[in-house]
Amino acid sequence: MPKLSLLSIAVLAALNAAPAHAQDPAEGEDARALDTVVVTGTRVSNRSAGETPAPIDVVGVETLQRTGAPELNQALSVALPSFNFPRPGLADGTDTVRPATLRGLAPDQSLVLVNSKRRHAAALVNVNGTVGRGSSAVDLNTIPMAAVQSVEVLRDGASAQYGSDAIAGVINVILRRAAEGGNATVSYSQRDTEYTTPTTPPPAGAIWSAPSRISRDLTDGETVTVSAWKGFALGDAGYFTLSAEYKDAERTERGGYDYRQQYPLVNGAFDPREANFDRFNAWYGEPEVEQKTVFANFGIDYESGSRLYGWASLQDREARSAGFYRRALDARNVIEIYPDGFLPIIAPDVDDSSAAIGYEWQWNNWFMDTSLVYGKNEMQFTIENTLNRSLGPASGTEFDAGGFDYDQLVFNFSGVNSLDVDGLASALNVAAGIEARRESYSIFAGEPDSYRNGGVLLNGNPTASGAQVFPGFRPSNEVNEDRTAVGVYVDFEANLTENLLGSAAVRAEDYSDFGSNLTGKLAMRYDFSTAFALRGSMQNGFRAPSPQQQFFTATSTNFINGVPFDITTFPVDDPIARALGARPLDAEESVNFSLGAVMSLGDVTVTVDAYRIDIDDRIVLSENLVATNVRDFLTSRGFIGIGGGRFFINGVDTETQGVDVVVSWPWDTENLGKFDFTLAGNYNETEVTRVPTTAELSALDPAPVLFGRINVLTFEEGNPKDKLAAIVNWSQGMLGATLRATRYGEVLDPGTSAATDFRLPSKTLVDLEGRVQFTDSLRLAIGAENVFDQYPEAFPISRNGTGNTPFSNYSPFGRSGRLVYARLSLDF
Repeated sequence: MPKLSLLSIAVLAALNAAPAHAQDPAEGEDARALDTVVVTGTRVSNRSAGETPAPIDVVGVETLQRTGAPELNQALSVALPSFNFPRPGLADGTDTVRPATLRGLAPDQSLVLVNSKRRHAAALVNVNGTVGRGSSAVDLNTIPMAAVQSVEVLRDGASAQYGSDAIAGVINVILRRAAEGGNATVSYSQRDTEYTTPTTPPPAGAIWSAPSRISRDLTDGETVTVSAWKGFALGDAGYFTLSAEYKDAERTERGGYDYRQQYPLVNGAFDPREANFDRFNAWYGEPEVEQKTVFANFGIDYESGSRLYGWASLQDREARSAGFYRRALDARNVIEIYPDGFLPIIAPDVDDSSAAIGYEWQWNNWFMDTSLVYGKNEMQFTIENTLNRSLGPASGTEFDAGGFDYDQLVFNFSGVNSLDVDGLASALNVAAGIEARRESYSIFAGEPDSYRNGGVLLNGNPTASGAQVFPGFRPSNEVNEDRTAVGVYVDFEANLTENLLGSAAVRAEDYSDFGSNLTGKLAMRYDFSTAFALRGSMQNGFRAPSPQQQFFTATSTNFINGVPFDITTFPVDDPIARALGARPLDAEESVNFSLGAVMSLGDVTVTVDAYRIDIDDRIVLSENLVATNVRDFLTSRGFIGIGGGRFFINGVDTETQGVDVVVSWPWDTENLGKFDFTLAGNYNETEVTRVPTTAELSALDPAPVLFGRINVLTFEEGNPKDKLAAIVNWSQGMLGATLRATRYGEVLDPGTSAATDFRLPSKTLVDLEGRVQFTDSLRLAIGAENVFDQYPEAFPISRNGTGNTPFSNYSPFGRSGRLVYARLSLDF
């Protein structure tokens, strides 16, 4: 290797701008995590997770399978203490594409990679009152576990290395690479559960009754998953790995008892049908999903040392979930169509696809890599078992409500080299690259009856427009926008002394919409001995506003004192949004600090990593601005018939700090078998230090609140402050077992005031799986997730006025109860 000065290296790196040369993932589940070679967070080949200056978790596919979870997001939430997947319900499209969080930050503040390349986001932006409101993130459940070799999670900011979104960390899904062999797995699971919720007495004189508490024994949520992968040789040094998965999941229902009057009075008396009405009329639980996925991954190594690689995927997801029940007496009902009321169904069809092609080669001691990666996600809504009240008895009961799509095209050109430099204890690893990205986002309208007002009156008053529960997108909502971004980076890593490892990265990005950004990162690690090391980093990061946040728009009609007003989620460049003070969205900016220790005490390894993440100008979705003075303000500026709405805005500052601890101990015994003990915990705390305002709205009396109490407290306490997991894996001969206990700390479900806040106390869930290896290729696993059937604390009736929603959407482990499952796997 040539010897160069540091200045020469910097110049050469800039001229040969190029991301990292990807390495093969570690083979086998038996490798200790800290000894596993990683490709995330470092661009040095053959660097293990225990040698990096930042914490990296390596989760193998067998660990994911042993969770019993039927999807990747849920499996990661069990395997990683700082990763949460709350699984909300009654939240429109969010029931189908659910957000996950890392270190308590927003779902879109973690970057997702596949084979070290940026993965495309979902088209959905979460606009309902759930954790992750206002964000649009990658849907990890578009990747089947059969296609996964391992998942590497960098728990550190990495914008200078990877670009936008990598504020909380980076999740890198490593695809399976196999030139031979295969596996077929069939799993079946169902919920076997009992839960109890409070209710309240029915109205005075009612002809039906209700106990003070309702208990239900249920068996539901049957899920069948059939998955397989097969490896094929491509020539003498290539592989083609084909994976496929089919999942059919039935819904779960965790609603309470609807004690309300259902029918209009008959001559002043209750309708006799009240006595026999099924008051468990809600669908509050897991959605119904039928999902088909194909994933292919290939690579060909040539004698010259070059390599051609790529992958492609297709997924079709048909889901069904519900809105709130419309009673027979509801003004939104048409009694001639639904004499007993109706439960509207939201049925999105999600199509997701991706394709990548890349080439690696060696040029003058540089390991070069170039790739082109495309991904698209489309979500189209059908609303079933519903009606358009303004069409009266002539209304249909099913509507095409339109939808949206997002796609991304990414070009990378990179190079990595190791150079001898005087004064350094090791070769200097230099990586440099350029990344160009094009993103587009569009909204397409539904059929006219899904959004229009047909003019049918009720008691002389106008009635609601569009499909009940989800009015369709209107032609005025249609958008078709795109943007481009170009980034360049330089990354250095070397041992400055025999014991001191240092790395530095600088990245500049320019976006066609909001402008440019410059980020940098410094990280160091000092090994005092083979048994103890300290590591730390400091950096600034950013997250560009997503096209979904910039351009999403939807309109519904609300009636205020009998007068119809359009209530709209406005894109920031809409004249009405600008009148309310909206401005073009800018990037979120962060400053990250971390300090940690890595200890080896015999066979026991311990890592402790503390962090602080300060984020300025977080992009949030404002409150609904529908007060009288807002309507009057808009009317005075010529916007007639506009009842207000909401828009995305920069302006929330937060401070997040916490600590991650991981302890692992493999223990081989002579007679009792092999044990692997893991104890992992996370403590995390966020404080909101600033909320947004606009001069236009601040001038009103009273000034509307743009980001209110519920949203502030969701940021601060909507995720558990602490999470602790203790895991034991055991194997001996043909037998194996996994025992896991996960404690989720306290969570706040905020109300409109302190008096209506509801605190979810900590809960501990226990999972157990037993395995039998019948032959070298055939094995069976039987297990239970949440063995003791734990539920979040049920709402008091004051927070559950319909009786239909007894549990909080903020529960970090959902609210589905015990899952029992069996998994049969055959290698071939």
